[in-house]
Amino acid sequence: MLKMDKYDSVGKRIFRIDAKSKVKGETIYPQDIYMDNMAYGKTLRSSIPHGKINKIDIEKAEKVEGVLKVFTAKDIPGKNHHGVLLKDHEAFCEKKVRRIGDPLAFVVAETEEIAEEALKLIEVDIEELEGVFSAEEGMKKDSPRVHDEEDNLMYTYNLKKGDIDSGFKESDIIVENEYRVGMVDHAFLQPEAGIAYMENGRIVVSVSSQYPHFDRMEIAEALDISEDRIKYLNPAVGGAFGAREDITMQIHLALATYILNRPVKTIYNREESFLAHSKRHSVVMKYKTGASKDGKLKALKAEFIGDTGAYASWAYNVMRKCGVHGTGPYEIPNVDIKSHAVYTNNPFAGAMRGFGATQPPVGHEQQMDILAEKLGIDPIDFRMKNIFKLGSNTATGQELSESVPLDRCIESVKEYIEKEIKSEEFKDKENIGVGYGATFYGTGYGNGFPDVSVAEAELNKDGKVNIYLEATECGQGSDTVMVQMAAEPFKSGIEIINHRHCNTDLTKDTGTAAASRQTYNSGNAVKLASEKLRDKLLEKASVYLGLNTSMGLDIKDNYIFLKFEKDRKISLKELAEKIYSEDDCEGLLREEAVFIAQTTMMSEEDGQGSPYWPYTFGACGVILEVDPLTGRVQILRAVSAQDVGKAINPDLIEGQMDGGFAMGYGYAIYEDLNIKNGNMKNNRFTNYLIPTSSDMPKLKKIIIEDPESTGPYGAKGIGEPVMTYVAPAILNAIYDAVGVRINSLPASPDKILKAISNKKEDKDEVESYDKSEEKSRFVI
Repeated sequence: MLKMDKYDSVGKRIFRIDAKSKVKGETIYPQDIYMDNMAYGKTLRSSIPHGKINKIDIEKAEKVEGVLKVFTAKDIPGKNHHGVLLKDHEAFCEKKVRRIGDPLAFVVAETEEIAEEALKLIEVDIEELEGVFSAEEGMKKDSPRVHDEEDNLMYTYNLKKGDIDSGFKESDIIVENEYRVGMVDHAFLQPEAGIAYMENGRIVVSVSSQYPHFDRMEIAEALDISEDRIKYLNPAVGGAFGAREDITMQIHLALATYILNRPVKTIYNREESFLAHSKRHSVVMKYKTGASKDGKLKALKAEFIGDTGAYASWAYNVMRKCGVHGTGPYEIPNVDIKSHAVYTNNPFAGAMRGFGATQPPVGHEQQMDILAEKLGIDPIDFRMKNIFKLGSNTATGQELSESVPLDRCIESVKEYIEKEIKSEEFKDKENIGVGYGATFYGTGYGNGFPDVSVAEAELNKDGKVNIYLEATECGQGSDTVMVQMAAEPFKSGIEIINHRHCNTDLTKDTGTAAASRQTYNSGNAVKLASEKLRDKLLEKASVYLGLNTSMGLDIKDNYIFLKFEKDRKISLKELAEKIYSEDDCEGLLREEAVFIAQTTMMSEEDGQGSPYWPYTFGACGVILEVDPLTGRVQILRAVSAQDVGKAINPDLIEGQMDGGFAMGYGYAIYEDLNIKNGNMKNNRFTNYLIPTSSDMPKLKKIIIEDPESTGPYGAKGIGEPVMTYVAPAILNAIYDAVGVRINSLPASPDKILKAISNKKEDKDEVESYDKSEEKSRFVI
């Protein structure tokens, strides 16, 4: 570990600045907001997955006493659309529904109970159409069309490197398998809620969001008004993980308050929350991997078929990222990957933690273990022969020129697991398994997309520093990290910083809280703005101190002083008072900084280019026990080693690692939406299972520091990569415990029991064959 004493605020285990208010119940979430004369809204949603709308009759509903208005598509004054990439969502469906849960109408009434009553009186005539419920079916030319396009295949990313045929000819062993991962929910603690109201002729919208400025733009388009007529207040966010990037209720609320001139509030229950927001992409992953007998990877061919459901959301970016990360963190000279995004009539898929880099490790890490076993090589040794190192080139041809500590991550994980497995606790236990996973993750939007963050720093009249930055705090701790980085140039502790955000009137567009980009992107903008302000303050102080220049001046503990004559000093408060007493001082003490991340667009023909920067690396190891009678998996020990560049706040990183492990654990073992013909059968926490605190094992968290020169103080983003390696480590450990491969998630007890039973039947059948026939039965 690097020494952290060179910094004043950075690198310190500082408590989250929002911790006390949340623990004491003082934090304001949108459902906590109440206003005088407030009305309530309820949404009518489609109960069928695909159909033509013949009629929506709201006459009876609007006659209910206490109903103010029922809004439908005809009430949208502007463009009846929204969507982060393609505008293929409708605020209210007008001619067609494409999924269960599509919004049809919005009832606004004096009470929630009245709104609920009125919903039941809306008469909807929808002619049900044949649906398509798997991406593989959706790719067929004769499948039902979800939208009006020629087919449902909306996007394909191609990645080619080397000569794939030659690569397989050079391979002494080839492993070919298919892996399936289904849609899962974000399962955040706070269901969607919000309120909108009028203020001095402007619309104020308060809904928890990962990107307030973008939401404001989409509302303005729907209402056909200018963005400056909308103020977006972002209240506390009770978890997001990507699902709060797409619009849910924002347009409905803004429209209602705009027309009715009354505050309007909506709160979704858990079942409606499941219907309203996006899911993780379900992906079918077909892997073919070849290696030489000395353990070097030679070729990888893969096809990813991603189900984006009824709407695009981030499908292009997610499935492109899936393809870029399809090789895993390994140097492979010959690669051929196709990654598709396909429309279906399932729930729509969008951003979710890992964003396309979470699915491939389920495949490539099991492939690594299978190859290692067939070659008689330790799985860790096999990985170490092939992992990315300094100077390696990715499958897209990008050179990794710095901060590539994957070897340290893997070695740390191996050391911990090997020590733990020798403990007395495991000495006499049966069906114990050890598994590993390793991954890499590209930070930011990627593929040349403008990845811009804007921050402003200002000296306040009381000598404090205001930071203006709209980086949404979703629970990840970004507010605290930003304050630490903003405070560092002033060397006066975090108490000097006031973080101004959650209000589009105060802040500029700094992009979404996603893609693990805020620490890196917005952190750089904050650092630059603070440094610019500090330098200006030193110049101003030199004048008031009667000096020739600012050279030799420093700042610490709220004072600016001359290094070699420390009594010559001025406090920040005194300096602020002097400057603000001058005429025409507006803007003199406010500095803006813009940071744009560097990526290049990849070739459409072969996917070559440098889509992300920087990359982070990590590894995970687990020790678990499988009960062969019930199929139940219990994780007994776990370790995550995560490359962070530079740890801005180790406590927050460890918190992310805990959360990432829990989410990866749920992905691997528990979570199943049970979607049948577009209908989510498991749409509440009574049947959609996620790990609880009692399920969590003892998790060893290892922070690996290798500073990134382009990062703020060397930091990288780590919110997403900390979950990507968990599921494959668990799956590999299940195999090690009971000798069965689970190729589809979740690895539920019934799947494990069935696999164990099939293995026993195969073994019994094989024993009836001669040895000469055995080889032919197990050709890979």
